[in-house]
Amino acid sequence: MRRYDVVVVGSGHNALVTAAYLARAGRGVVVLEGNDRPGGLVRTEELTVPGFLHDTYSSAHPLFTTGPAYAELGPELTALGLTYRNSRYCVGVSMPGARTAVLSTDPEENVAEAERLAPGDGAALTALLQDFQPHAGPVFGLFAAELASPASARVIHDLTHDDGHYSTFAQQFLRTARDLLEHTFASPVAHGLLAPWALHLGRGPDEVNSSFWTVMVLLAVTSAGMPTPEGGSERLTRALAALTERHGGRVETGRWVERILVRDGRAVGVRTTDGEVVRADRAVVASVNPDQLYLELLAHEDGVVPPLIRRQAADYRYGRGCVQIHLALSAPPRFTDERLARTGQSHLTGGLDALSRSVNEATRGLLPAEPTISIDTPAAADPTRCPPGAAVARLQLLDVPLRLRGDAAGEIDTTDGWTDDVKNAFADRVLELAAHHAPNLPGAVLGRHVIAPPDLARFNPNCGPGDPYGGSHELAQSYLLRPLPGRPSHRTVVPNLFMVGAATWPGHGVNGGSGYIVAKELTGAEQG
Repeated sequence: MRRYDVVVVGSGHNALVTAAYLARAGRGVVVLEGNDRPGGLVRTEELTVPGFLHDTYSSAHPLFTTGPAYAELGPELTALGLTYRNSRYCVGVSMPGARTAVLSTDPEENVAEAERLAPGDGAALTALLQDFQPHAGPVFGLFAAELASPASARVIHDLTHDDGHYSTFAQQFLRTARDLLEHTFASPVAHGLLAPWALHLGRGPDEVNSSFWTVMVLLAVTSAGMPTPEGGSERLTRALAALTERHGGRVETGRWVERILVRDGRAVGVRTTDGEVVRADRAVVASVNPDQLYLELLAHEDGVVPPLIRRQAADYRYGRGCVQIHLALSAPPRFTDERLARTGQSHLTGGLDALSRSVNEATRGLLPAEPTISIDTPAAADPTRCPPGAAVARLQLLDVPLRLRGDAAGEIDTTDGWTDDVKNAFADRVLELAAHHAPNLPGAVLGRHVIAPPDLARFNPNCGPGDPYGGSHELAQSYLLRPLPGRPSHRTVVPNLFMVGAATWPGHGVNGGSGYIVAKELTGAEQG
């Protein structure tokens, strides 16, 4: 039987951030991962044609490179092979009628672009960012803090109150993205440029609180760009695993954990599916969702999980699904606006109303007739991804249902759910729509690989039935209600058992936030 100070269950990037910090602090730490290599949804593979490297699930890392974990670990990660590349422009949009726009990390350039779209929109963009500036420090500080702590409660109170009344920030926090964009910008292209980013944070443009995340993405990408690791997204998790091992930690793959062991009210280790018991003298950190934790990993421990927490875990909800279409291309996509070929990530969309319609269709269980297409071609910034002159592309659809009830266009038979025939027929629809924006795209395809919600579910239990964001991010399951209202944030009902990952604050995306928060709490508590 082996013993460590800390056992980490799962190896998503947040789990690896925690492990790296613990190993650097001299703690004995082991990471147990069920899959063939560490990284969770941060993974790079030759999915289509040999020599073409695709980021299987997640891709660019603007939230990570602007966060505290990268600020502190960055030099060591760079020494271990992590190098970020950026595109000339960070985000863009292509809409019918050759209406396009791009944003960069140059504020003056962005104001000029907004003004080009509609007179006065440049000033409106400046005012939007300036109005948020007084809140930026406290807000971004919360992204690296335990949200349920007394210190965070004071910050939240100050943000949401002013002279004894609720503040303008509180009002803006609850707005929808539609309300914000339609009241701020005159140009429909500006709406189409910014609205789809709420989808990448698990929100639709008409959902309460979606405006907050629209502004957060705008701030992140115009500050950091759309950085992607040279050689593929997985270079981040490889470097984090190597950093952990450099400082004496262990990262083991093919090791599924079936239960967390509790004695005298504290977590004392785990049992793997092959029967090994691995002891934890100080803590267990689980990169899992609350339904897995309380209904599976702790299910055998009588009296440990209160009935209320069991009920809330059983009610944990998953949101929309995701389809990813990976393409090996003989040539990069050619857009009417050549700037889009040099953009980190763009959306091909009919605009705000089309986005609203497709999200509504997905929410009702329908394949959208006109989905919003997120497209990135990372070889434009990182030529190592494919042979010279060729390209890789990822077409991501975040407005699709987990469980199919029909097709909004009435063309695809969804009776048997997400079959291979259904996902490929939907991919054909997406490519046909994309060809309206990049006409050479269909003819340039050398190979194709399609991932649908059931594929996500099979690969990673944290996706539930196929939600890439680890559970619905509606307001009723966010912030201090996440992961569960009866046990918010990273502490569990077992005092030395912690959670990290998308189910916990600050949520999904490659940000490293929850891993950083738990690592600081563990090392700080031990040092104190």
